[in-house]
This record gives sequence, structure tokens and C-alpha cells, in this order.
Amino acid sequence: MNATVDLLHSILPSTVGIKATIPGGHPSAPILGTERVGSGTLVSGGLVLTANYVPVGAEKIEVAFFDNRTGTAELVAQDFYSGLAVLRVSEKGYPEVRLRSSEELVPGQEVFIVASAGESQRRVNTGVVTALQPFDAFWEFRLDKAITTTIMNPGLGGGGLFALDGSLAGIVSLDLNEVGRFTLAIPTENYSAHRDELLENGRRVSRQPRAWVGIYCYKVDDHILIAGILPGTPAERAGLKAGDLILAVDGTAVSDRGALYERIWQRSPGEEITLKIYSDERVRDVQIPSGDADRFFA
Repeated sequence: MNATVDLLHSILPSTVGIKATIPGGHPSAPILGTERVGSGTLVSGGLVLTANYVPVGAEKIEVAFFDNRTGTAELVAQDFYSGLAVLRVSEKGYPEVRLRSSEELVPGQEVFIVASAGESQRRVNTGVVTALQPFDAFWEFRLDKAITTTIMNPGLGGGGLFALDGSLAGIVSLDLNEVGRFTLAIPTENYSAHRDELLENGRRVSRQPRAWVGIYCYKVDDHILIAGILPGTPAERAGLKAGDLILAVDGTAVSDRGALYERIWQRSPGEEITLKIYSDERVRDVQIPSGDADRFFA
């Protein structure tokens, strides 16, 4: 392992295990469950960075420190655009890591992940950066830049991706399990560049709100296949269903997922979006009064 023992000893006390309890009626509960566990990293002033899917909708958040102490945390900010969340803990005396921009990373650079394995247990794994490029996912999510690595995630989601000088470069969001790349991390500048705004408002208020319909989708040949519909969303109310193919948005043909999202996001929440759908062996237009993911999951 290229991360030295002394370096790891300095970082481990900056990590926390997270347990979040979510009400059964929250919109995220059917997808992510009501009892979630994850990882987090202390960055400054008692603040903890983690992946947003861990605490979203939580009514109670518990944290476990490396020395077996436990406490509670407050959810202070969420960024549904980047997928980061910020927690605050009141416990003092734990070291905090410094942040590194992804601009300082290059493909082939050695990095490592520190993640919770439950409560006070921690696991570490090492590898290299494989790419710094845009990434889109199946739930109407896209990063202009994501960090992909060869590291198999050693623990729970939300852990820290570190450079060999101990600086925190990313927050682990997804296990990719693809040849040559195994994890995806959200660059920390999504937090550091907007820290004051996030902490003051709990979200990115300066960013133009964007429309959202509530679908899960994949690219199939030159079209987009709807794989699922989130209950209670504009897509469900419009009658969309799994198996429908999306051919166009507002009259513009779309052949990949990124293009679909960009077309939807040209609209603001509440504006009507027209999707051209192939379903039941016919093509039809479906009008959808769009929603706002921030408000839906808040």
C-alpha cells in the first residue's frame, strides 16, 4: 500500500461512520430504504462531507468516530446537482483534512479511499485515477467532471478519496464495477467553491433551478429506455411507464442520456415538457408539467 502508515494514522481520526434514519413516508425511502449507513470526512469547523444519498430525508443522523465515541449530526446542506451533503457534528478535538481541487489531479495519479466499514471500523484501498470527465447516471444526474479510479470501494458510500499528501480530492459516490474503473468520486470543489452559499442557504440558490420529471433511464441503441418511474413524480402523473422509449424532447431528437438531461434542464421547474414516446407500438407526444428534485426530496 503506497499510503504510508503515518499518513493513514493522521487521516483515520478525521473519518466518521454514519447511520441515518429516514421516515417511511419520505420519497427516498422506497428506493434507498429507511435505515442507511455511510461514510464521511471532517473538513472544517465540525463539518462532514458525504454523499447526499446517505442522509437525504433523515430525521435522525448518528455518527461513529474512529475512537469509538458516538454522537449525532445535523444535516446543514444538500446539493442535488453534485450529489454532496454537508453534516455538522458538535464533538471537538478531531483533526480535519484539507481539500484538494480535481484540477490538481491527473490520470494515472495514485490515490486512496478511506471508508467506514460500520461504526468505528475503517477500511482503506489504493489505486490510480483513470479519468476526469463528465459522467451521467440513470436518475437524471450529471456531473460536468467526475473522478473515476481503479480502486474497489473498501467500505460504505460517502468515503473520502485522498491524494498521497493526505488532501481530500473527492467523495466516493458510486461503485462502477467496470473494467479499468471501479469507483466514481464527486470532486470536492463542488463544496469548497460554494461553501458559504451552501452553509447559509442549505443549497445552491445561485444556480438556476432546472426541470425534473422523475425517471430512471438507460441508452438502448439510439434511443433512451425508461427503466423505472419514481412514485409521486411528474413522470408518473403523466402516465409514463417502464419500457417506454424516449425519442425527442420538445421536438428535438435525443439519442443519448446526456442530451436528454440537457434538453430537460433547459426548462425551469413547473414548465411543460413534451416528450415524444414510443410505447405499445405507437409514437405519441406526452406533455409533462415538470417538477423540482430539490423540493421533492427536501
